[in-house]
Amino acid sequence: MTLFQGQGLVCVRGEHMVFRGLDFELSSGGALVLIGPNGAGKSSLLRLMAGLLKPYDGKLLWDGEDALDDFDEHGAHLHYVGHHDAVKAVLSVSENIKFWAELRGGGEDGIAEALATFDIKHLYDTPGQFLSAGQKRRVNLARIIAAPAPLWLLDEPTTALDKATIKRLEAAIQKHRDGGGMVVLSTHADVDMPGSEVLDVSRFATRNTAVDEQVMV
Repeated sequence: MTLFQGQGLVCVRGEHMVFRGLDFELSSGGALVLIGPNGAGKSSLLRLMAGLLKPYDGKLLWDGEDALDDFDEHGAHLHYVGHHDAVKAVLSVSENIKFWAELRGGGEDGIAEALATFDIKHLYDTPGQFLSAGQKRRVNLARIIAAPAPLWLLDEPTTALDKATIKRLEAAIQKHRDGGGMVVLSTHADVDMPGSEVLDVSRFATRNTAVDEQVMV
């Protein structure tokens, strides 16, 4: 049983505190949905979970150990899919997915499963520059299938997706959880994830003042 935790997390961007005193706990098979208005810190929390931001205070733990002691090891635990689609324009769909798969130790079976999961087999040879916004999003999400990682961090993953593809994403998330995987996602849309927990990040938001004006408690 894997346990991923945040304890007393404080996030600072620039000279301003985004949130403080934030706790979460996620174990194998679990899912956490981040909600809150724009600017509440959902994306910042996901980036912090991914190790792309360091907490100003607090701890990020993986099975009780500091997750950020070894960035490479922590990175191997997860897939982070942000707002921007990491699709290289000059590479075909299959080449884009193969790049991510090989980077993370995935093989041909994973690539085939990724293409099927998001119904993009017909785009196999299509260069990234000719894809629509929805197609780029599907290719970007395909990498979470193409190579294994126990933790998926997904920032607004349903953006530009049609209803059928959202259903495919929901099925992929459920399959990942059934296998002991963990998922954290932010969303403004309804995503069907039975048994998931909801974390309203705005509960930990601070007023928009400089860090040295904040009272740390």
